[in-house]
Amino acid sequence: MDDRFLAYKILSKIERDKAYSNITVDVVLSENEATSAPFVCALVYGVIERKITIDFFLSEFLAQPIKKLNPQVLTILRMGVYQIKYMDKVPDSAAVNESVKLSKKVKCSFASGLINSVLRKIASNEIQLPKTDNKIYDLSIKYSCPESLVEHYINDYGYIQAEKILSSSLGSAPLFVRVNTLKVTSKELIFQLKQEGVLAKQVENNETSIEIINGSPFKSESYKKGYFHAQDLASQTCIDYLNPQENDVVFDLCAAPGGKSYTMAEKMNNKGKIYSFDLYEHKIKLINDGAKRLGIDIIDAQIGDASVFNHKLPKADKVLCDVPCAGLGVIRRKPEIKYKDFAFIDKLCDLQYNILNNSSLYVKEKGVLVYSTCSLSKKENENICERFLSEHSDFKLDEMVTLIPHKDSDGFFFAKFIKE
Repeated sequence: MDDRFLAYKILSKIERDKAYSNITVDVVLSENEATSAPFVCALVYGVIERKITIDFFLSEFLAQPIKKLNPQVLTILRMGVYQIKYMDKVPDSAAVNESVKLSKKVKCSFASGLINSVLRKIASNEIQLPKTDNKIYDLSIKYSCPESLVEHYINDYGYIQAEKILSSSLGSAPLFVRVNTLKVTSKELIFQLKQEGVLAKQVENNETSIEIINGSPFKSESYKKGYFHAQDLASQTCIDYLNPQENDVVFDLCAAPGGKSYTMAEKMNNKGKIYSFDLYEHKIKLINDGAKRLGIDIIDAQIGDASVFNHKLPKADKVLCDVPCAGLGVIRRKPEIKYKDFAFIDKLCDLQYNILNNSSLYVKEKGVLVYSTCSLSKKENENICERFLSEHSDFKLDEMVTLIPHKDSDGFFFAKFIKE
């Protein structure tokens, strides 16, 4: 199937169904043989993450407002602009001509003249990004981020830090995997992957993580043999602070898809007990399947609501509550996140606090409780923890850490509490 048509199909589904980009890309690519999957992925993710900037370019040469355009035509125009402005290996003429062809293929030939005219003007004109007295608007266009979210970052982190966060939200994210130390060392895994056509390198100052430079690691024999699982460095840092030990009893209350539970088990040398919970049966199966592949047998995955206390469970030495969150620290992995209406954060904070409060009931005396999110919102992070400390005198704060994308791999927050 034609790569641009496949990208169009994916973008249309994401726009129409408000679907997650990573899931939609994986499903559509698995159902269709793309001659260049990397090209399709680059085009899809690029259009999503640069949508506001692209629409700014389009508005310079459209006689009507963007909102009045036929949705199919708008998707084709956005794809064309992205190829012209951000894909250096695609000649401008090819971006224009292929966009016109695509319009005919998806039965939008009525707009082929408009598409041809607008894209040619964009290709032949240097368009300046705005520099106005409204800094929030300027940042919004430059980094393709809604003004409300730009303002949020500035309020929480200041202008300079906010711009760095916005800048780091664009472009492809690095891929890190956690070496299964129950089976191999990093050096052995890097060598084995190289034999399978996958180039990887050791992460500096991290003996258990490698970065994938090129190739498809999840199709390799090394993956099938359980030599590694995908996990960002920020998530691994969170587990380092939890610091599970051999023979500990550990709870992972929002565990799916299981990466943190696997890392705990490996750090514990597969000795002890890990209770991993999620709300849905299919996610429990996902955790169990991953544990089996990795050769881990100390994980007991169960259906469980993290916000409701289960008196049948034992007390734990270590408890992790990695709560559902707005995901503002992982936008470059899921760019559609930034276009959400974040009015729901207040309700989300209620759930997050309930989970943290419930999690504390499982902790033994002198035990450790870690609260974490992959978000960059003080409402979801510091404010939740401050409220918890004010209402739980039996816990003390050991450490509170915010990882920022431009300094670290992903945006992440965690707080470590000790039960006295």
